[in-house]
Amino acid sequence: MKKLTEKLAFVFLAGIAISLSACNKKDSIESMHEKVLFEMEYGNFTEQVSPDDLNRIGDVRYGIAMQDGFFYLVDGCSNKLMEMNSYGDLLTLFYNEDSELATLLSKTERSTGYSAWEINYPFNFNGQIVVDSEKTIFAVCNLPSERYEKNENGQLCTQVVMRMARDGSSIDYIGQQGNGGSPYPSIKNIYITNNDELVVVCNTIEGMIVYWYAKEGFLKNTIPVSNKNVPIIRAETPGAEVYMTLDNIIPDPSVDKVYLKVDYYNASYDDDSSVQTGINYTQSLIYPLDCETSLYEDSVSIPPYEESIVSDYSKITYKIPYDFLGMTPNGWKYFIIKTADGFSLELIQSESQKLIRRNFKINHNENMYFNMYLSRDGIITVFYMDKNKPKVAWYRTDSIIDNLIQ
Repeated sequence: MKKLTEKLAFVFLAGIAISLSACNKKDSIESMHEKVLFEMEYGNFTEQVSPDDLNRIGDVRYGIAMQDGFFYLVDGCSNKLMEMNSYGDLLTLFYNEDSELATLLSKTERSTGYSAWEINYPFNFNGQIVVDSEKTIFAVCNLPSERYEKNENGQLCTQVVMRMARDGSSIDYIGQQGNGGSPYPSIKNIYITNNDELVVVCNTIEGMIVYWYAKEGFLKNTIPVSNKNVPIIRAETPGAEVYMTLDNIIPDPSVDKVYLKVDYYNASYDDDSSVQTGINYTQSLIYPLDCETSLYEDSVSIPPYEESIVSDYSKITYKIPYDFLGMTPNGWKYFIIKTADGFSLELIQSESQKLIRRNFKINHNENMYFNMYLSRDGIITVFYMDKNKPKVAWYRTDSIIDNLIQ
């Protein structure tokens, strides 16, 4: 457990203040309890996970989502998608008709304990997945090379979002224009709002672009965000150059608004020669952007993660930006970073000026890969691929917030 010296401090920006110590009166950050829900086996059959992507160069195509206590696991290596209950029992299986699994199933007597649906689209699961309130599944898929397209900027567009009804009654896909549309540029992530509206966030040459769809799959809004138009802050040292990184864009689950997380860096210079020696991280800001007016609202500063190194009689503290994991309908924004002994989590609700920090531990030496999912009720679900076997665990951050409100 890391020891942090706590002091009463406030971050003020554009009239918004967040208390850095209102939610934690102790000198140390509390650790969260991990609950392992179920373990699996490595392999290529129905209820197994293939580890082959971890042994080759290229994308790692695994992902998880959770909705109402059901778990949806993508194994892109085997081109399959599994719906499971909290005990790890397989309920529904989707698989590509050209996959190795399809061949295995054709030669094996099928179990009656689950439903299986063959997909006849020539798409390959990428790993990103979300599920709406009606258990409709949305999964990012890579197209075969002959269906690639280029957009007006020359960027290759290679992905679509497969949409699957849980009972297999409807399987189709969504592209840029909506149902059956053209492929997307590189998809960063996909989201589902409280109204079961799909939001697709893509990386572009200029920055990022957000596609927002109605529940029926029709395009509601397109929000391009260029790096050139992201707000720039003043340098800490007069005359020094400021650099920025558009780290992520997350949609609001309740209203038509997105949140840009931007990390800022200042140039550092040698005192004697005035030659630039590098760049130093300074701060991270969240910019709410109204999708209807295209106007930014007041920004919010996100306190960074701090890592201290003690050597002899000196102590150096490094500030590192958190990753923006997502947000819940009640306004809590979740930030996370990988640490030496697990993860550090930071939860912020700027409207109430509250901040919560928690740690949760894992053994990185035993873990080969992980994928996290934040549900709309504030539960973090993690799919771990450990050396011995894969497992699914969750962390009840929702109960932390509930206890704080009470």
